[in-house]
Amino acid sequence: MGRRVFIGFAAETERMLAGARRKLAEKWLDLIVANDVSRRDAGFEVNTNRVTLMEASGGVRVLPLMTKMKVAARILDWLEARSGQRLRKTMGSPAGVGLFIASGLKPD
Repeated sequence: MGRRVFIGFAAETERMLAGARRKLAEKWLDLIVANDVSRRDAGFEVNTNRVTLMEASGGVRVLPLMTKMKVAARILDWLEARSGQRLRKTMGSPAGVGLFIASGLKPD
């Protein structure tokens, strides 16, 4: 078994990137998914999000507005690229199911 990877989520209402960067360092995470929940098209009451993936190594990837299931798929893409192994065959696989069960999502 390889090294564990730690991913956090930062739901921020102001200074999203600064808050997420602080949490990334304080919690010793490998990746944090930053989300500005003050936006009307993203956050808790809608099925879409506009997130930024921030890596401990300094990499930053701003994702466009997309469904929460697609955000989960992008997180799995990041994990697969980092690990060098395929973690799922489809979003219906156990790895994909774990992401949307944990977040209360339903498949697109």
